[in-house]
Amino acid sequence: MKVLARLLALVAALAAGGCATLTPEQAGAAAEVAAQARPVLVDCAREDACATPSPLRALGRDAMAASAPDAPRHHALILDYGQDALLARLSLVRSAQQAVDVQTYIFDEDDAGHLFLDELLAAARRGVKVRVLIDQLSALRKVETLAALAGAHANFELRIYNPLLGRARISYPQYVLAAACCWRRLNQRMHNKLLLVDGLVGITGGRNYQDSYYDWDPEYNFRDRDLFVAGPVVAGMQASFEEYWDARLARSLPELADVGRLLLREGVPPLPHEPFELPARVERISRDADDALLVGALAAQALPVGEVEFISDPPEKHRAGYEEVAPSTRGLLDLIGSAQEEILLQTPYLVLSPQAQDQFRELRQRDGPPRVRVSTNSLAATDAFITYALSYKYKRRFLREFGFEIHEFKPFPQDAPIDVEATGTVGLDGEPVARAADGRPRARPLEREYSALRWSGFSAHERVPLHRGGVRFGLHSKSLVVDGRIGVVGTHNFDPRGDNYNTESAVVIEDAAFAQALATSIRRDMAPENSWVVARRDRPPVFSGLDYSLGKVSESLPVFDLWPTRYATSYEFVPGPDCPEPPPPGDPRFRACHEPVGDFPEVRLGLRSLMTRIFTAFGAGLAPIL
Repeated sequence: MKVLARLLALVAALAAGGCATLTPEQAGAAAEVAAQARPVLVDCAREDACATPSPLRALGRDAMAASAPDAPRHHALILDYGQDALLARLSLVRSAQQAVDVQTYIFDEDDAGHLFLDELLAAARRGVKVRVLIDQLSALRKVETLAALAGAHANFELRIYNPLLGRARISYPQYVLAAACCWRRLNQRMHNKLLLVDGLVGITGGRNYQDSYYDWDPEYNFRDRDLFVAGPVVAGMQASFEEYWDARLARSLPELADVGRLLLREGVPPLPHEPFELPARVERISRDADDALLVGALAAQALPVGEVEFISDPPEKHRAGYEEVAPSTRGLLDLIGSAQEEILLQTPYLVLSPQAQDQFRELRQRDGPPRVRVSTNSLAATDAFITYALSYKYKRRFLREFGFEIHEFKPFPQDAPIDVEATGTVGLDGEPVARAADGRPRARPLEREYSALRWSGFSAHERVPLHRGGVRFGLHSKSLVVDGRIGVVGTHNFDPRGDNYNTESAVVIEDAAFAQALATSIRRDMAPENSWVVARRDRPPVFSGLDYSLGKVSESLPVFDLWPTRYATSYEFVPGPDCPEPPPPGDPRFRACHEPVGDFPEVRLGLRSLMTRIFTAFGAGLAPIL
């Protein structure tokens, strides 16, 4: 009884502390403290806010000048390399003359996050209006940082989206409380990502603000993709940002309980800023962003295109009565349904929603169905092994019923658009590899895509152990090419979470040259140097039909999917005189040119492999939140 009483007391204390919001009077007083502390003077008196000219921003002016109401013109640039993506962001912020707007899911306080935040504050101090909107669960780590930003400058404002318990940051016990009281709201996250400058140019795609999205992490980095666009479509992107900025779930910093109380108690603190872990790397990218020739060479790769469509879910998707098919989901399903010849689909987490499964099943049943090639993560490369377990569960369905050709990304790709030197693991400019003070890899709780399991006690989102060490890479890009004529880059993972919980967005460009450039990028990720191909394993010598039938029945069970043999396994291409190029799985030469490498190649069998099989057997109910 004493134990139960203590537990009840703890729950009551958590409930009281976690839900203790500010009174209107306290929130007003905290806002006044922040307002009084904000500097109003700017460093520049020029009309252009002393902006640094950027060839990327110039593309926006050119596109606007060349456009007519019925004939829009745009420039589109695929940003595959992490260093290019960061360089473009720094150059654009420095080129801003009126406004910079940032919308993101993750904003960390590591080197990349601090560098970008420094650039935003510098822009504000020279006279640019800067607004930043971040989802609560992946916002900046420290309440002190948020309180400092509340009073940083009159031209700088940061808001938090969907703050559970009325706080900017929540602890693990408060997270448990939020899960108990508000499970659906806990899962409703703003996954949109935008950077907008002066209404002329924008960047959207998969990248957040954290080292691992720019090849700056010494342990694990995302092979990601952004899209830079310049031209009239930026107005639609701007309208979407305004919707979220003014949404009922977007809250200013002083009105949040933890930030507001700190402001009332201590005033606006100085902005905390740990020393950069690799300052030479930061100095180099900062210097490169001012190099007009270097940025110009990047801008020269942009493709001229005509009409560009921006699809964005509204913040109303998070209202209780919202029952529509969200615009991002509807747009992607319609594009997939329009395919006649080929679909290239790239997603880090191959867990399809029921609507997507119905769409692909319908495609497969057509006369002359389109070829569907999928680029996704292997267990060795993924950052979410539970999500992979559900993908693993349905491999037979993907291959047999949907006709997918699945290519799983390797953790150590040999020919991918990545920059190993930038990770610091090779001693960049003589600096040591970044590590925590105790020598262990740094904790990175903010990088979790799947918020509801982020705090799970069994470390659901840690990578699995591999047979060899070294910095590894995993896919994070979300892209689609239809029939070599339509290209899509966005934030939607083509999964149930994107359909039902997250708000998402995407850029759609119907242009053959752009679609081919995007297809080339995806096919590079699927190449044998970078991916294994998944295909049916060799049939057992006896009772192959029975094995298949029992495996299919087991797969259909939401729990107790325990049949020991799976339909598919991974294969490695073995080039030779008779195999100059890898034949697809349906080709009679496939097995002569490939060798099986097991269900989980490169993975050191252990607890994570066992847990993957357990979640394959018992985790089907997690699919909606994964």
